[in-house]
Amino acid sequence: MNKSELIDAMAADAGISRSAAKMALESFLNNVSGTLKKGGRVSLVGFGSWSVSSRAARDGRNPQTGKSIKIAAKNIVKFKGGAELENSVNSK
Repeated sequence: MNKSELIDAMAADAGISRSAAKMALESFLNNVSGTLKKGGRVSLVGFGSWSVSSRAARDGRNPQTGKSIKIAAKNIVKFKGGAELENSVNSK
């Protein structure tokens, strides 16, 4: 499912217009990314939680040349699925 399909499904499920569903999804995404950018955590009970973790700088290798390269430190986003989400994915 891509973003457009998700917007269509949200509009149909909620009985709202496609533009209202698009605004709701964009608001959700902006709030999640804004919170993570500030170093916060977003948790939706039963669905899952997003958090930010730091990855330290490290040495790596260019697979084509075998030369050693420096990989810069960066922040990464982690998602941990909640129990209800995992159960719904694993149920038959």
